Amino acid sequence: MKIQTITVVITAQEEGRKIRSVMKGRLGFSSHAIGGLTRRETGILLNGRRAFSTAVLHAGDVLSVEIGDVKPPDSGIVPCAVPLPIIYEDDYLLVVSKPAGMVALASSFLPETPTVAGALAYQRGKAEVFHVVNRLDKGTTGLMTVAKSGYVHNLLRKLLHTPDFYREYRGICLGCPEPERGVIDLPIGRDETSTVRRCIRPDGAPSRSRYEVLRRSGPLSLLRLVPETGRTHQLRLHLSAVGCPLAGDWLYGTEDPELISRPALHSFLLRLRHPVTGEALELTAPLPADMTALLNR
Repeated sequence: MKIQTITVVITAQEEGRKIRSVMKGRLGFSSHAIGGLTRRETGILLNGRRAFSTAVLHAGDVLSVEIGDVKPPDSGIVPCAVPLPIIYEDDYLLVVSKPAGMVALASSFLPETPTVAGALAYQRGKAEVFHVVNRLDKGTTGLMTVAKSGYVHNLLRKLLHTPDFYREYRGICLGCPEPERGVIDLPIGRDETSTVRRCIRPDGAPSRSRYEVLRRSGPLSLLRLVPETGRTHQLRLHLSAVGCPLAGDWLYGTEDPELISRPALHSFLLRLRHPVTGEALELTAPLPADMTALLNR
């Protein structure tokens, strides 16, 4: 498997700094990662030659650092032949449009469920490594970001819930929240009576969700949803807590297959500052057919 590298030219402002300083500052490597790269024959190259993190830099020097994983982890990922549309891809990351009924990674709770990792392994082969960044629940559809190396995964995780990694959802709820635009600010913690459920509790983690009613359709409302924090089941639980659970949400509302067979939640918009190139990306995934049909009933 080919190892990716990132190459930068040392600026006048970086004159006299050590490689370690530039790797931690400009490139965002951890001390642990730098230690591992130092032990690789081609992990750190300065002007084409092997270098160590203590070497002093000069303006115009060319620093090349490996960012790819050395080998695929022994993850036991099982390839699965389930279609997984890829919305965007470059050398460092890809963005997929996850269908309903698929989870990010295998778990003991859902051992037979298709996974994003398994679908990618089927499409690309098990030799490639993929790191899921923002996970979606099994029933949630839409945009999900996947890194092609542990290094890029770490950079993306640092951007989560910042303006540089903005995510927006569409949800269809029962009823209509009042007021029609606002913030739900309720702490979320584990429900001690369940291995799956979360609940609103005073000692829970701070959790904030912004919402806006976009359209009413009979007893249903289409919402724009923006999670400002990233708690498990946050949007589902927050809407349920204000009396407007998502249509089809069997866990926090009422299961109703005649309406929709899953919680009506869709990851609609991703606005991302690329962690390596700095490029501004904006991607959307239109509402899936079952949510569109629900609105048009």
